[in-house]
Amino acid sequence: MKIAQNAVVALIYELNVDGQIVDSCTKERPLSFIQGMGYLLPKFEEAIAGLSAGDKFAFTLSPAEGYGEVDPERIIDLPIAAFTDPEGKIRHDLLIEGSAITLMNQFGQPVPATIVKVAQDSVKVDVNHPMAGKTLNFSGEIVEVRAASEKELKEGLHGELAGGCSGCGGHCSEGECGGCGDGEGGCCEGEGGCCGK
Repeated sequence: MKIAQNAVVALIYELNVDGQIVDSCTKERPLSFIQGMGYLLPKFEEAIAGLSAGDKFAFTLSPAEGYGEVDPERIIDLPIAAFTDPEGKIRHDLLIEGSAITLMNQFGQPVPATIVKVAQDSVKVDVNHPMAGKTLNFSGEIVEVRAASEKELKEGLHGELAGGCSGCGGHCSEGECGGCGDGEGGCCEGEGGCCGK
């Protein structure tokens, strides 16, 4: 069977960015998803369409095809008071330039960010996607292709559409949903790899 709309796909891959492997999936823990349901970047799905189990692939996505260019308006200053513990003490252990942190938006959803600069009264953070502005070089192999069941189409491959796995496309957290994405690049939206838009 070839990869087409509503096919369940399992694949292994390596994501190379700036000459370094930032994410990968192995045959023991392949990336599994339903083609065409928005789990992956649209250009990623387009690049593997028509492939079958055993086919190898290698392709490059430009920043525009991946996570876009770095948006200067998404580099913002926050008051240092936003980084306090429940007792009101500033969390200096979090305020390390270059470190990744998670902020919460107005809806209580996590937003990954990177600390750019720490000043006396403010902290400059970058809330662009970690892979914004990056050229993504993927290579890998298709492990399995099969038709999705009606239940999978309705509830998602891992129950994520029925309230099972919260928004990760079913293949992120260690053991909870199964899959990969435990590297810096990650394969979940917000982690920096191939999923999400």
